[in-house]
Amino acid sequence: MDGLIVAEKIEALRRCVRRIEDRRATTAAELRQDVDRQDILSLNLTRAVQLCVDIAAHVLSGTERQAPQTMGEAFALLAEDGRISAELARRLRAAVGFRNIAVHAYSAIDWDIVHAISYAGMDDFRQFASAMATAVEEGARR
Repeated sequence: MDGLIVAEKIEALRRCVRRIEDRRATTAAELRQDVDRQDILSLNLTRAVQLCVDIAAHVLSGTERQAPQTMGEAFALLAEDGRISAELARRLRAAVGFRNIAVHAYSAIDWDIVHAISYAGMDDFRQFASAMATAVEEGARR
């Protein structure tokens, strides 16, 4: 695992979270009416999920595990290794589902869900970033 790459990706993840928090709408109705805000949130949520997947892959590359076959599996493997909780892994796997819709079927996005994620999901990204920062620190000590 290249700790510098992981650290840079963690910082990029934190920037996405800050951008989401800065631009999220007060209500879902407000979000449904603001196309620019929709673009900002969907782009940064998509980036945040992709960064989590990339970070997970880098951390897993430093283990004896076989590479994950899917994006969601990366989180399951981290949970099996005890690096994140099973519940966080489940929520991040669900976030991959959102990412796939945002990337492949943008018109099908449910803005009520995006609004909810922009509030409730930010702690998931923070928990993940913290856990992966710990993994980098542990890797540096070895």
